Amino acid sequence: MLRNNLTILLLTTPQSYRVDPFLVAAKKLGIKVVQGINLPEALAEQWGVQLQLDFSQPETAVAHIIQFARKRPLAAIIPVDDAGAVLAAQASQVLGLRHNNVAAAEAARDKFQMRQMLADASVNSPKFKRFSLTASHSDVVQQVLAEIGFPCVAKPLHLNGSRGVMRANDAAELMAVVSRLGAMLPSDAEFLVESYLPGVEVALEGVLENGRLHPLAIFDKPDPLEGPFFEETIYVTPSRLPEDVQQQIVETAAAGAAALGLQLGSVHAELRVNEAGAWIVEVNGRSIGGLCSQTLRFDMGLSLEELILRQATGLPVSHLQREQQASGVMMIPIPHGGILRGVSGVDEARTVPGIDEVTITAPLNNRLVPLPEGESYLGFIFASGSSPDSVENALRQAHAQLVFQIDEEIPLVSIH
Repeated sequence: MLRNNLTILLLTTPQSYRVDPFLVAAKKLGIKVVQGINLPEALAEQWGVQLQLDFSQPETAVAHIIQFARKRPLAAIIPVDDAGAVLAAQASQVLGLRHNNVAAAEAARDKFQMRQMLADASVNSPKFKRFSLTASHSDVVQQVLAEIGFPCVAKPLHLNGSRGVMRANDAAELMAVVSRLGAMLPSDAEFLVESYLPGVEVALEGVLENGRLHPLAIFDKPDPLEGPFFEETIYVTPSRLPEDVQQQIVETAAAGAAALGLQLGSVHAELRVNEAGAWIVEVNGRSIGGLCSQTLRFDMGLSLEELILRQATGLPVSHLQREQQASGVMMIPIPHGGILRGVSGVDEARTVPGIDEVTITAPLNNRLVPLPEGESYLGFIFASGSSPDSVENALRQAHAQLVFQIDEEIPLVSIH
């Protein structure tokens, strides 16, 4: 039990899956938690939010946090998702709390800054170039041909969760991709084009203590992520890659975090591995997204959220090890757009040996938008077992039991 006079501010959004696990962890540890939620003021009053913040207005949001901290001193500020990472660093700096450098937090949120800093530090990463949607498609194609080549990957600078990330194999596909980005983003928005990295993709979860990366888990992503879009589905840990390859992954992720200047707290990195080594897709100063943290348990049965809160209160966590049992999660993909009318097979999926839980998060009678425009999943399937192979097989068998009724949207017809 930790000291119950500690208060930690969680910065989050209304859409976050992560708040409840943090609240459960805080209660277990005896830590008081306050939520700073990115909400309009009118909605915050209706919802009874303790601290309403506008993440898009950082100066005002920092002022509100400081005002709150005068009445209720804070031990730490933790961003639950990407959206609050920069604000957490800014407010922590003003309040004198342990924090990541603001520039490092900004770089982890801006894919162009990230690529620049990785390149400057000679960390394995693809060739890249930034463009504006105001540029002509032909100019984009010519510059990509001259400096990057095909295949390439285009992506928005600030969206996450693979949203807007698309592969182009030739000039015609690239022009189509840029048009699609233009429909998703503001007309003057910037985007990145990178050389496509072949190989298998993995994710690394870790924590930083004084700039030193302590890996917590490496997740295999057994489904090929080759495009045209890059929807993540299955994560399985421990990794089945050879030990020397796993060491390359850890070293490259550590180098990526150092290149950005990250020093403290959670790190979630995505990497590609091929015959030339491990390559950074991206590295972020936050923990794993969605409900995926449920796949991780540490010494004494600690959850990932408990580990994060313990570190935030100044307790050492680098000695904690992940439980040895294999585990995994499937983020249930949206097969096509439409209106979700029904879900069947959930009970059957739960009876598959090795399945721990099946959680459907998409609400009925709501519109589904798949990648690259969408940013959510139908739900999550969790499994554990004696080996990564058994976990992967259980996830696939459970998914095969699920049937989603998705009706085609009927366009509205205006009557004159």
